[in-house]
Amino acid sequence: MKAPEFEGPTDPIAADNWLIDIQVILDFMRLTEQEKVLCASFALKKDARHWWMTVQMRRDVTAMSWQDFVTEFRAMYYNREILAVQQDEFTNFRQGSMTVMEAIQKFEQLARLCPDLVPSETEKVRRMMKMLRTDIAKQVSAGSSPPTLVSDCISRAIRAEYWINQDKEARAQFFKAKKEEKATAKPTQPRQDTESHPKGQSSNPTQGSNQAGRNKRKGDFSGQNQQGNSPQKKNNRGNENTNVSYPACATCGKKHPGVCRMGTNACYLCGKEGHYARNCPQNNQNQNQSPQYPNRNASSQLHAVQARLEGPSIAQGRLEAPEPQARIYAYTDGNAEAGTSNVVTR
Repeated sequence: MKAPEFEGPTDPIAADNWLIDIQVILDFMRLTEQEKVLCASFALKKDARHWWMTVQMRRDVTAMSWQDFVTEFRAMYYNREILAVQQDEFTNFRQGSMTVMEAIQKFEQLARLCPDLVPSETEKVRRMMKMLRTDIAKQVSAGSSPPTLVSDCISRAIRAEYWINQDKEARAQFFKAKKEEKATAKPTQPRQDTESHPKGQSSNPTQGSNQAGRNKRKGDFSGQNQQGNSPQKKNNRGNENTNVSYPACATCGKKHPGVCRMGTNACYLCGKEGHYARNCPQNNQNQNQSPQYPNRNASSQLHAVQARLEGPSIAQGRLEAPEPQARIYAYTDGNAEAGTSNVVTR
């Protein structure tokens, strides 16, 4: 059986592995203490051979025991500086992206170099639990009886890793199938126009601009009607609720309550004959009780008559005012009954 060779300075883990391998072979061969030292020294090569020669010059190796050889070997390749570095690495070692078996192997190598940090089985289990990933460590420590032996901790960690990987694989296959199903599914209705253009906007630029122009003109006219307070809107304002609440009349076609008085000589307001709605006494009473607002229609007619009397300069919107030619004065009904004229010229 050929013993493994050791060539000299290397990392402590490699030196410790060689020492373990050579000791297994020597134990299998059932050699004495001195024979073990002789066979182990024969496997030393290059720099390791030079080191052994210095040991021979320092002491008598013919009566050296195997334990003395191990002590000399570790003093050379496990020096204090190297051990300090290995202790720091062992204290901060974490599983990370390694599998459980890879992490356990590295953990055991560092633990052999730092026996003072794992003096008992309980301490070794505690450090091993700290080394494992959080998701695996939670499942290992779950239950009423957490592991107290290193072998139990390792077996639980391997099972936890297996089921975690199975769950991840199942989730990945599920989302992959959903993605493929979504990619191959045919849309039930075209959605290009609704997704590419907002609601109410045409995909044709010309059509969209024409529609925008129509909307703008429509908005301008509606704005003018709101600012001008046209008679139609003014008349309909008081009948909004009526148009909604009453059906259309079969006689006049309008919506109003009560009996239709179209075609009769009765007043539309009070229903009595002999006068019209504009001269109805009831209307005059309501006007006396309500706030007085200027009649915009009458004012417009007054300006129109004044424009015709004063000439084309006001009608054309010129800034210069012509010589006044006529004035219109409004008189009360009492003055009209006295026979005075409603228009006075000068």
